[in-house]
Amino acid sequence: MKRAFLSSAILLAVAALGGCSTSPTASFYTLGTTDVTVDASAGRPISVIVAPVTVPDLVDRPQFVIRVSDNQVKLDEFARWADPLKSQIPRVIVADLGQYLPSAQVSVYPQAGDPAAVYRVRVDVQRFDATLADAVMVDTLWSVSPPGKSSPLTGRTIVREPCTGAGYDAVVAAYSRALTTVSRDIAGAVRSTTGP
Repeated sequence: MKRAFLSSAILLAVAALGGCSTSPTASFYTLGTTDVTVDASAGRPISVIVAPVTVPDLVDRPQFVIRVSDNQVKLDEFARWADPLKSQIPRVIVADLGQYLPSAQVSVYPQAGDPAAVYRVRVDVQRFDATLADAVMVDTLWSVSPPGKSSPLTGRTIVREPCTGAGYDAVVAAYSRALTTVSRDIAGAVRSTTGP
């Protein structure tokens, strides 16, 4: 009787361990660019450098942070950013600005040429929220420092971009579209200083 009980306990323990070994696998996501239509002949050649961005500590982590209510968020251990948002956001803004300013050389690193002739862009992300199957909210403060000017142009872009589906792919796509709107506003500020 004792031996049968011990055998049963061992079998139950093995079965429990076997059930635990099939944990879900993580999915990794990256932000992307959105195609925009602009006049490719517009503007003179310029250089633009996008400085490192700041993001809220709340979302400065690999896991997706999903808003559940005004006062509650959820971290999803199995939905993760492939690389930090501090790296992805400037990369996407550079790519978007390259579309909005087709004659510009846009980078996150200084390029060859006169450093005094460079437009410098800074972005401070105030809010980077998502609600599954609803929308994302991106709130940014940004500045454009034109060459030879003592004071930068500043602006704020707040975007609520609807999700077109229920999953994380839709959240990432909405974030990407929201960043395209931020880039459009920054590009407008740059163009306003480049002259005819």
